[in-house]
Amino acid sequence: MARRATASISDSASRTLVLGLDADGRIVQSGRNAASVLAVEPAELLGTPLAELIEEGAEQLESILAAVAEGQERTAVWRLRGPGEAVVTVQPMVGGAGLAALAHIKIALPAAERFQDPVQVRRALFDDPLARFGANLDLDQCARELADVVVPHYCNVAAIVVLESLVAADESPVASGGSAVLRRIALATDNHDLDWVSAFPTGEVLVYPPDTPYRECLDRREAVHLRQITEEQAGEIASAWRRDPVKELLSDVSMVMLPLIAQGSLLGMMICTRTAGFRRFDAYDVEIGMEFASRAAIVIDNARRFSRERATALTLQRSLLPNRLSHPSSVEVRHRYLPGSKLVEVGGDWYESIALPGGRVALIVGDVAGHGVKAAVTMGRLRTALHTLANLDYPPADALHILHELMTELGEQEPHFATCVYGVYDATSGLLEIASAGHLPPLLLRADGTTEYLDLPDAPPLGVVGGNPIESREFAVEDGSMFVIYTDGLVESRGRDIDDGLARLRGIFDASALERPMEDLAKACLAGVYDDHHRDDIALLIARLRRLPSDTHESWTLPNDPAAVRRARGLVRAQLEEWGLAELSYTAELLASELVTNAVRYSPGALELRLLRERTLVIEVMDRSAALPRLRRAADDDEGGRGLLVVSEFARRWGTRRTALGKVVWCDLPLPGADSDDADFGEQWPGQHHHTDEFPLPRLPRD
Repeated sequence: MARRATASISDSASRTLVLGLDADGRIVQSGRNAASVLAVEPAELLGTPLAELIEEGAEQLESILAAVAEGQERTAVWRLRGPGEAVVTVQPMVGGAGLAALAHIKIALPAAERFQDPVQVRRALFDDPLARFGANLDLDQCARELADVVVPHYCNVAAIVVLESLVAADESPVASGGSAVLRRIALATDNHDLDWVSAFPTGEVLVYPPDTPYRECLDRREAVHLRQITEEQAGEIASAWRRDPVKELLSDVSMVMLPLIAQGSLLGMMICTRTAGFRRFDAYDVEIGMEFASRAAIVIDNARRFSRERATALTLQRSLLPNRLSHPSSVEVRHRYLPGSKLVEVGGDWYESIALPGGRVALIVGDVAGHGVKAAVTMGRLRTALHTLANLDYPPADALHILHELMTELGEQEPHFATCVYGVYDATSGLLEIASAGHLPPLLLRADGTTEYLDLPDAPPLGVVGGNPIESREFAVEDGSMFVIYTDGLVESRGRDIDDGLARLRGIFDASALERPMEDLAKACLAGVYDDHHRDDIALLIARLRRLPSDTHESWTLPNDPAAVRRARGLVRAQLEEWGLAELSYTAELLASELVTNAVRYSPGALELRLLRERTLVIEVMDRSAALPRLRRAADDDEGGRGLLVVSEFARRWGTRRTALGKVVWCDLPLPGADSDDADFGEQWPGQHHHTDEFPLPRLPRD
């Protein structure tokens, strides 16, 4: 026999009696249902002290009456003479002409009377709870609330099982029968019996065994009613389950299995059980349950659709935002992203930190107007374009100008505009070059503790025609300063003026911020914004700017003379020996000589050779020619044209960038023993093929 459950007191499983009390605690009024609740006629209760009805706990009555006299409500659990344990709530009454308080007595129904009145069961199921849990669009939470409605109004134990495809956010539920993979997402019992929880655990992925009532319900898509499961039947189910405890739990219970069908698709089923000692399910109960299950299936289907759309939106957002920020070893970066919409959780704000050759880093924050998936898609386009421009070493102003042209072209199809701030910090010189297109001013906390919003040339947002051209400005940054860029959602909201938000942000980055951990500063910036349900998207990037140690880079000025090639090889060899990198000497000398030879041959004036030891060994040659070299295939009878081909074969990467006086041609080599995961770039990078006339170029065999 299955164990009898002890029902909790609820609206559908209890009787309530209201008694009127005077100041001394005597009963002066009684509800008409006194006989059915207390087995005493209403007339016999009048004038009787409430204490005489209490078998255990009467000593609390005096303090409760004193509190009620002061206008306070009190609740107690007492054992009454006859009906047993009851929950009693005493409420004060004002101006009742001898009536001082009302006592609401709620008594649990005996097991034999639970679920006795189908009208009451139906009312408890359909009045309010369905609308309550139907307002939730989270699939797991929706199922838990549904189970909490079914128990205890309809049964003692309830389980919600859905197709695994719903939980996995597949395109649509699989329309197969009982052989489908399912997951139990909710289980509720009226007495919190752990045996049910352990035998039927929430979250279990399962396929129901053949020849079981569960499988029959899924295959037929109809309710399966088992008025009374015998011990033999319970044993067969337990054997099919291969779970011995199931036999004891299901013996002598009444069970009904209700399929969850929405728009013709089977979503799962609801398994309802009444344990031994309670009224067994009949045909009318099955009818009530099917009506409830049909409505509940619509709610679950809505939650399933929302979960799928939310998963799609989050996947889109995560694919568009950077999953890893790169920067020089001396620069520390922290970021935060917070979507404005809690429903979709995607937006048009983005951030970037891109390590550039030569110990530099591009720091970017942008904001596409609008919200949701449409803004996120536009953001993805801009971020991809800007990432490519950064890897091609375009200066900030030039990169934003090209981005502006892209936004203007997109705006011909559908109006778009965005703001963006783009800074490049050189960790060797301490210079910070910044350009802005309609964005809020960056915040700079200098090493001496002073804070200022940087004054940048005015320019309209990207995609807005007219206005001033985009220009950049350079700032000398002291070692250890902090650079903060952000979107307007951080400093502006419906309840706060933007000036107050800017002042708050400036207050966070005072002199003490120089000693605080970066993570604490990021948390402080977003403190209080999570409760604002009408906020805009927020993107935040904080960078602690430190220079690379002086012993990690060295530069030399060389004359524009063929003899400079030999001198360059000697300088490289000596410097690598000093750094303990002699094993790279042969390859580095070869690369340096090719770059210097190219500069001597095609550019006028003096040139500069620089070595930088950071995560890789970087070799740079700066000259006064603005013409960028291109990789090409030399003919068999050509005397030249193979230098860059040698560089591309032996270097890890190579590239060029323009400067105010000319250009820089660079290449790098991996350091011995360095972990490839620590490198800032992979084998391929967005700007690689922009330096070739035709690609892909076949790789030459190495010795």
